[in-house]
Amino acid sequence: MGKVTGFLEIDRQDRKYRPASDRIRHYREFVIPLGEQGVRDQAARCMDCGIPFCHNGCPVNNQIPDWNDLVYNGNWDVALRNLHSTNNFPEFTGRICPAPCEASCTLNLTDSPVNIKTIECAIVDRGWEHGLIEPQPPQAKTGKRVAVIGSGPAGLACAQQLARAGHDVHLYEKNARAGGLLRYGIPDFKMEKHLIDRRVAQMEAEGVTFHYGVNVGVDVTVDTILADHDAMVLTGGAENPRDLPIPGRDLGGVHFAMEFLPQQNRRVSGENTDRSAPILATGKHVVVIGGGDTGSDCIGTSVRQGALSVTQLEIMPQPPAKENKLLTWPDWPLKLRTSSSHEEGSERDFAVSSVEFTGKNGAVKAVTCVRVGPDFKPLPGTEFELKADLVLLAMGFTQPVHEGMLTDLGVDFDQRGNVAANVISYKSSREKVFTAGDMRRGQSLVVWAIREGRQCARSVDEFLMGSSELPR
Repeated sequence: MGKVTGFLEIDRQDRKYRPASDRIRHYREFVIPLGEQGVRDQAARCMDCGIPFCHNGCPVNNQIPDWNDLVYNGNWDVALRNLHSTNNFPEFTGRICPAPCEASCTLNLTDSPVNIKTIECAIVDRGWEHGLIEPQPPQAKTGKRVAVIGSGPAGLACAQQLARAGHDVHLYEKNARAGGLLRYGIPDFKMEKHLIDRRVAQMEAEGVTFHYGVNVGVDVTVDTILADHDAMVLTGGAENPRDLPIPGRDLGGVHFAMEFLPQQNRRVSGENTDRSAPILATGKHVVVIGGGDTGSDCIGTSVRQGALSVTQLEIMPQPPAKENKLLTWPDWPLKLRTSSSHEEGSERDFAVSSVEFTGKNGAVKAVTCVRVGPDFKPLPGTEFELKADLVLLAMGFTQPVHEGMLTDLGVDFDQRGNVAANVISYKSSREKVFTAGDMRRGQSLVVWAIREGRQCARSVDEFLMGSSELPR
C-alpha cells in the first residue's frame, strides 16, 4: 500500500492527452506523463484494502500494492524489479492494456480507482531512461534448443523466459520485424515501435535468435523445425478475421481492418508497402463496422489520413454510461467506453446491422443498414443508408489460420477452432509441441498473451529439464 490516508487526501489524477487538433497531424504518442511527484502522489492513494482484488483483476497478477508503496517511498529501482517479476513488457501493457486491475480496485467503488496503469508505465519508462533495464543472459546453457513460432507478445514473453533459463531459443516470424499485432496492428499513436525494438535488442543480447521473413509451414516445413529443435511453441495468434458475407462484399473499398492498419504502420516505420495496393481514407467517407479496440484504431488512423467522415457501427445495443457497482465489481464491467480516437472526430451508432454494400463501377459507395432489436433481428421500417467510399471490417477474429503449419502438424482443435491445450501444461496433442496466447485461447488482450507466454515457458522448461525455476 501507499500512504495510509492517501486515498482520503489525494484526488485521482490521470495522464492527459495533447489536444486532438494537434495529435491528429502525426502518428506519435500523445499521452502527457504525470511527472515523478504526480506519480508518487497517485501511488500514495493505494489503500490498505485488506484483499487486493487488483491482483486477480490483472491477468499477469502484478503485485500492485507492493510497487505502489515502493514508488510512494521513492524506491523506483526496487519497484521496477518487482514489476518485471510478473510482467516482461510493462511498457506495452502500461500503454495499451484496458486496465482490468483498475476495475477491480476497491476505490473503483467510488469511481476513483488507483491509477495503476499510469504508475506501471511510469516505473518502466523511468527504468529505461535511467539505464536500469539490461539484458539478463543465463549463467549456463542447457544445450536444449526451442523453436517459438510467432513473435507477438506471447511468443516474445515465452522466448525471453526460456532464453533466461539457458535454452537456445529460435523465434520464427513471417513478417519483416518482431511484434505481431503490437507492431502491425496497434497504431504508432498508441504505442511507438521503438519500444518493441529495444526489447528485441535486449532479447538478442540474452541469446534469442530471431528469424524474420520465415513463414513456418510455407517457407520451411514443420517437420524440419521439429527435427532441429527439442521443443516447439506455437504462438502465432488468432489471425482469421470475422467476415461479413452480405451482398456487395466483393466491391472495391471493402477491406478487413488488418489489411488497412498494417499498411499505415509500415508507412510510418519505412517498411516496404509495395506488396499490395494502398488502402487510404484520404478524402473518403469511412464506415467502420465493429465497435471494439480495432475499430477505434481504424477511426484514429482514418482521421489522421484525412477522411471526410468516419462512422463506426456496432450491432450490440449501446451499453450504459455507468455500471452498477454492486452487481459488477470487482469484475470487468460492460459500459460505454470512449477512446481517444472517438474524441478526434467520428460518429458512433449502436444496434445497427449492415445488410448490403452498394457501389458504382465496382467500388463501394454506400452501406445499407437496419436497426436491430435485443434479439438482433431487423426492426421493420428502420432501414437507412450511409455514404461509404471505404468500409473497414473490424469485427474481431474467429480462430488461428489452420492452413499450412497447423494442418501440417495435425494438432487437435477445440470447439472454437483454436489449438487445443490446457493452462497447466500448454501441451498440444502433438508430442513436444506447445501453444500459448491467442492461438490457444482465441483473440484476447496483450496482457493475457504475456501471461500465457510466461506460463508456457515454465511448462516447456519442465518438459526439457524435469523441473523449472521459472515463475508461472
